[in-house]
Amino acid sequence: MKFTRMQLEALKELANIGSAHAATSLSQIIGSSVNMTVPDVSLLDISDLGTVMGDEVATMVVFELQGDLPHGGFLLLHFSRESASKMAAVMCGVSSCDSPMSELMKSALVEAGNIMVSSFLNASSELLGIMMLPSPPYLVTDILHATVQSLVVGMGVDLDDILVFRIQLTSPEYRIEGNIVLLIEESTLQKVAEILESMVGNP
Repeated sequence: MKFTRMQLEALKELANIGSAHAATSLSQIIGSSVNMTVPDVSLLDISDLGTVMGDEVATMVVFELQGDLPHGGFLLLHFSRESASKMAAVMCGVSSCDSPMSELMKSALVEAGNIMVSSFLNASSELLGIMMLPSPPYLVTDILHATVQSLVVGMGVDLDDILVFRIQLTSPEYRIEGNIVLLIEESTLQKVAEILESMVGNP
């Protein structure tokens, strides 16, 4: 399926609202100002994921989506290993992160992901009218497209397209880049597209 340019613009605005909530929640936890921006939103074919997102081993915080999703779904907070280490260090109040990450650092990264994704989904669910609740998250270190393929098999549905939000977290002290990857099956994606079309047509 394809989103129109206007639908993608509406989706980007939706993501910006969710990101603002996520940034506020995170800044309250770490006691420092945080800006979380969504500079790009893409609908990608899964077969193109490796080409677009790269084949590097990355760090991901994975959430199973529950709520008003007939076949469930997954949301992945995807970081390069460098950005993941920076985020863990920020959460722990230190200047740098050990490599490999300690269990404390891993837990801090998962908690950061939980804060951001819960706020992001709360805001998105309210605007879309589609309840999306995150499961307790877990950490994965692997190539993105391999992780996505494994999750899709577990969903037991045909899934060709995924939504990718490229995000930036910035403050006066650091800059962290990552992606929010949303895996939901096609009928739910179509419902999102129709809601967005309505939002665009009735501002």
